Amino acid sequence: GLVIDGRTLEHVLHDSLQNVFLQLTEKCRAVVCCQATPLQKSVLVKLVRSKLKAMTLAVGDGANDVSMIQVADTGVGISGQEGMQAVMASDFAISQFRHLRKLLLVHGHWCYSRLTNMVLYFFYKNVTYVNLLFWYQFFCGFSGTSMTDYWILILFNLLFTSVPPIIYGVLDKDVSAEILMELPQLYTTSQ
Repeated sequence: GLVIDGRTLEHVLHDSLQNVFLQLTEKCRAVVCCQATPLQKSVLVKLVRSKLKAMTLAVGDGANDVSMIQVADTGVGISGQEGMQAVMASDFAISQFRHLRKLLLVHGHWCYSRLTNMVLYFFYKNVTYVNLLFWYQFFCGFSGTSMTDYWILILFNLLFTSVPPIIYGVLDKDVSAEILMELPQLYTTSQ
């Protein structure tokens, strides 16, 4: 990891040292900014996102971290002594920094798995329904006749095709939390 203070960060953000700094950050797993202004933190995250084309995660616990959290791809706010401003601006909120690992490795893996399966389900649902409409048009001679009553279509979309993804999204856990915490490599392989 790389730890950088506000005065050094001010010099690094100038054009002459940006490339050297970016080469250094590519070799680091994490960059920690100490005693930096909110503007410096957000500029640093923007720089990494735009120049390195990397996904960014910003973690903060106070009002001075709000701009950094909002600029990052994923923002995590820690509720604590400095107030709730970071939590209100973040995508995810945790009570203590030590919960970050579980948030990323366990809930991140589950969320990724659930979202991919939900997208596949909705593609399947729409292809199936459009396929039925297509073949029905041959039966009715392309007259534009409705295949179903409107209330049946509403029930089809409301009950039959929305309840399964909701249940699946809430209950599905392809790998247990204990295994995900022991084997962090599973997070990258699932992608």
